[in-house]
Amino acid sequence: MTANASDPPGAPPPSGGSGEHARPPSAAWISWVALALMTTSSVASLRPSPTMAVYGLAAVFLYVVPAIVFLLPTSLVSAELASGWSGGVYNWVALGISKPAGFLAVWCQFAMTIFYYPSLLGYVASTLAYVVDPGLADNGWWTAAVIVVAYWSGVWVSSRGTKGVAGLAGGGLVLGTLIPGALLVVLGIVFLGQGHPSAAPMSADHLLPAWAGLASLVLIVNNFLSYSGMEMNAVHVSSLRKPAKEFPRSMFLAMGLVLLVFVLPALAISWIVPAGELSLTAGVMQAFDAVFAAFGIQWLTPAIGVLLVLASLGGMLTWLAGPSKGLLLISRQEGYLPPFLQRLNGRGVQRNILVAQGAVTTVIALLYAFIPDVSSAYWIFSVITTQVYLIMYLLMFVAAVRLRRKHPDRPRGFRAPMLLGLCGVGFCASLAALLVGFVPPAQFGSGSPWMYVGIVAGGALGLGLLVPFLFYRSRKPSWRQPEGSES
Repeated sequence: MTANASDPPGAPPPSGGSGEHARPPSAAWISWVALALMTTSSVASLRPSPTMAVYGLAAVFLYVVPAIVFLLPTSLVSAELASGWSGGVYNWVALGISKPAGFLAVWCQFAMTIFYYPSLLGYVASTLAYVVDPGLADNGWWTAAVIVVAYWSGVWVSSRGTKGVAGLAGGGLVLGTLIPGALLVVLGIVFLGQGHPSAAPMSADHLLPAWAGLASLVLIVNNFLSYSGMEMNAVHVSSLRKPAKEFPRSMFLAMGLVLLVFVLPALAISWIVPAGELSLTAGVMQAFDAVFAAFGIQWLTPAIGVLLVLASLGGMLTWLAGPSKGLLLISRQEGYLPPFLQRLNGRGVQRNILVAQGAVTTVIALLYAFIPDVSSAYWIFSVITTQVYLIMYLLMFVAAVRLRRKHPDRPRGFRAPMLLGLCGVGFCASLAALLVGFVPPAQFGSGSPWMYVGIVAGGALGLGLLVPFLFYRSRKPSWRQPEGSES
């Protein structure tokens, strides 16, 4: 069978006479439980816990809702796409909508990391402060310095083609997420069991967040980013023995595990640290410090800080080159980026893209030094990250519907049930989250709402739409690089 006429150049044709993806040998099959654990490890983190801890018991509601309207649709829809078409989000959107839309989708996957790293490393800076001097946790200059040093160190490591980073990140899940999270929850329960009152009300009438205008629910936007990345795990659907039955089962188990990792530490923090005193960047360490002090083991605080930092840095190294590598491959094939940004170093690493990204990251890091409230800066950059990534999901949901209609008979290893409904729910939820992100949250404090809207709009719309549009309009035939070129 030949490739479909609408396939972009370089897209793999349907394999065999049936168009199915090649099934792996039996030794390469993975269980649905293993896939659930892989998904949990790539999604779950303690980093967003302080963000939701300010809501106390209502954090359960604020995690479950986006799991239903965003996590499930993205998981099931991306599984169908991955089992029917290889090539990732670029190929899905290029085939379903158009090549320019495909470029926009893969660009947003890359561009969101520009704001993701400052927010991630802002958390690292506040956590590391508890190892050095807790007073530095809200110091903007300290935060900016840690971001700059950590990012450029990561670029240096990545540019040398260092191997074994994935192992570091995998170990970081256990050492920096599961063990500290379980310890925090267990000690929190013992803390309450000893008669200490919870800092947040735990009665049933606090299950729903108090309504104080639209701004009171803005923090839910951050939970969409907490659940993002499911489309990357969907590539493993063809490695299941019975994808149609096992993949949904795996996703439901993963959702349960992810919810436990997110919800229980957030509740434990709300038991220990009053919402008014909670830092969005240093809240995890605040909780550990407080509970360790209650048990007379405060000397463990720096050790936990080191584990959390190592886990975050391992994750940063794993992601640092990934999205930029995908952008590089598509750009060399289609000529979307100028040759300067397509150049590789002697080890085949896209050094110039990483350096250009680093220049922007450095400028963003310096904003931490000039925005008085570090928590506000952290939140702003987290929202921009979410906004840019949501653009990619909007395109993915549209592409999935169009591909189902254009190629209804193409064999897929997995067919999402009620695809149109799933895409409709996911699209509306993503669009609502994108729009709500422009509303300053209550935690923004006395800052100018217009400054907040300007920063978020400039970051999300400028980086997510304007920059790729300019690249696309400026492209030239000479920007295409021959396959196998090492320039």
